[in-house]
Amino acid sequence: MTSDYISVELRKLVIKRASKRCEYCLIHQDFSIYTHEIDHIIAVKHGGETTADNLALSCLSCNRYKGSDFATIDQFTKEIVPLFNPRCQVWDEHFYIENARIEGKTLIGQGTARLLKFNVPNRVLERQVLMSQGLYL
Repeated sequence: MTSDYISVELRKLVIKRASKRCEYCLIHQDFSIYTHEIDHIIAVKHGGETTADNLALSCLSCNRYKGSDFATIDQFTKEIVPLFNPRCQVWDEHFYIENARIEGKTLIGQGTARLLKFNVPNRVLERQVLMSQGLYL
């Protein structure tokens, strides 16, 4: 299937697989103001398919900042760096959390953290509050 229609069954699979957490910033749906969305990792307009292997659960913030991007430009090397792909990469290999900030361990992690604005003040504050209550990771 190549359209952007996502069946109810496929939505349920994506949500269950992600344990209701954004697969980019890891915030749980229960602690998000807006309903998490199904993200095409590679957007349909770039040839991405509407299949389980190309879909991720994303909070509204991550999905809006990511848009149809699948790469970014490294600020220092000026090279193209792919964004984190939760279907073929492991979160802990690319990111770590320190003082409620999500930091990149790799160029992929650094580029993704920057493009998806993981560490803007309101998102860090949200994680701090959740972490203080034992509700984030």
